[in-house]
Amino acid sequence: MTTTENGAETPKAPSAAADNTATTDSPQALAATTPSSTETVVTDHDRGIHGYHHQKGEHLKRLRRIEGQVRGLQRMVEEDVYCVDILTQVSASTKALQSFALQLLEEHLRHCVADAALKGGDEIDAKVEEATKAIGRLLRT
Repeated sequence: MTTTENGAETPKAPSAAADNTATTDSPQALAATTPSSTETVVTDHDRGIHGYHHQKGEHLKRLRRIEGQVRGLQRMVEEDVYCVDILTQVSASTKALQSFALQLLEEHLRHCVADAALKGGDEIDAKVEEATKAIGRLLRT
């Protein structure tokens, strides 16, 4: 939920069903969701709530599963398992981590970058640059 500094909710964009002349991409809808220059927008992000917060339990469960896969790799090496079998498990662990990273990136874009876009100014530029660099790091792996 997004609120102004005085605690009032910022208005939501009118739905296309309620008003056939405005869509959420229209200037009218944008004006309805953009706070006035005198209001300060306070978002979940300002309160220290990160994009992954609402899925934290699921993420931790997923990371524990990945941790188990990596421990399985250690066990396989200790037990002198055939190289190709270990490589197959390495591939599975890597794919699991990449999938987790993509989910986290999506949540970052939907939450942190979207919050910065709401505020506008230099903050959006910084968040987009930060996300772009994170995507670049993911692509190099």
